[in-house]
Amino acid sequence: MLFGDLKVDESQAPGEKPMIFDLILYTKGMQAVARQRISLNGRYRFMDIFDGDYWLVLELEGTEVVRESVFIAKASVATDIRHDLNLEWRATAAAKSKAATVSAADAYDRKEPNKNRFEKAQEAFDKKDYEAAAGLFSQIVADDPQDFQASSELGTVYFAQKNLAAAEKAYQRAIEIRPTFFLALLNLGRLRLLQKNFDGAIEVLGQAVAVQLKSAEANYFLGEAYLQVKKGSKAVGYLNQAIELDPIGMADAHLRLATLYNGAGMKDKAATEYEQFLKKKPNYPERKKLEQYIAENKKP
Repeated sequence: MLFGDLKVDESQAPGEKPMIFDLILYTKGMQAVARQRISLNGRYRFMDIFDGDYWLVLELEGTEVVRESVFIAKASVATDIRHDLNLEWRATAAAKSKAATVSAADAYDRKEPNKNRFEKAQEAFDKKDYEAAAGLFSQIVADDPQDFQASSELGTVYFAQKNLAAAEKAYQRAIEIRPTFFLALLNLGRLRLLQKNFDGAIEVLGQAVAVQLKSAEANYFLGEAYLQVKKGSKAVGYLNQAIELDPIGMADAHLRLATLYNGAGMKDKAATEYEQFLKKKPNYPERKKLEQYIAENKKP
């Protein structure tokens, strides 16, 4: 079991605040493993999680608030892992004496019965009842074609079902309605990477980075896409930016840079990247292999 508390320091911004968040557990390949709604200062629990490297993402009204890396090591017996999330509400200067709230740029004013359908669809997705979730999200989109969030969520359901063609159409529809909707841009980019449509991935991931310059994930995937089309000089900038924005969570970018440098014959630089990676991931399963490479190629 992976569990923990959402701890929020409210002392710096008194007043009314949103009470419900969405917490999503992704693989590092950005496949959703589990999803749960959690209240302010509440506790989450994800059951039966396999060992591996994950992203734990907290969202408010469809906008990512926090992303943290979680590594679950192999164990001979079932183990409970605790990972708390600690946040602090801060009032903006513009808010001044008004109640502090978090305003999502991509909020959508959803009316009944679609509001209820949306919640039920998310619950169905949490239970991995993808057929029910797809049906409900499809109802919302049919009833309100402008609901770009529902279109994006429908794409994610199709993605989970490995129906990539349908997922792409749903993401594209969301982007047509709201061209700056970051989550749809990011997920479409991931999908195109999976399909090996690297030029298409570069197109939408470039838009995603333009929308959220400080998204470590968008920078990482854009760098990966440039690597795949053998444009290493462009990949380096985005991968390094991902590391700068999230040094621990994006530690894998060091591995991608090392692969690039090694292929270019720059083994000393590759060794340096491996060295940096091991500082951040000391329990890496192939540590000895990387240490041997460093010893053989690191210049004094």
